Amino acid sequence: MAILIADDSMVERTHLQTILEKQGKQVILASSGDEGIKLAKQHKPEMIFLDIVMGDVDGYKTCRAITKDDETKGIPVVMVSSKKNKADKIWATAQGAVDYVVKPYEDQSILECLKKYIS
Repeated sequence: MAILIADDSMVERTHLQTILEKQGKQVILASSGDEGIKLAKQHKPEMIFLDIVMGDVDGYKTCRAITKDDETKGIPVVMVSSKKNKADKIWATAQGAVDYVVKPYEDQSILECLKKYIS
């Protein structure tokens, strides 16, 4: 199975992809929230790393769409964002996110999420 990364920044997508591929994970890339929803339904990844601030559909709406859909609701969604207010983290959890990583982050933060949510 693969891990989906949805982020409108190519630099961020590439960085996360590198971290995950070093762990032997297959990676699916989405450059928007809308594309992330479509790819989640199509591929049923084992986990999703999701940015909040994106051009079309923001990460909150994307997370809500994924975690409320019967096809994808079991997929753990980790928000990865530069938004670091406590309210942002609370709102992400309310939308169905299982965890929250603040940019810039250490690679170890991503690896800890992998260990926590993927057996």
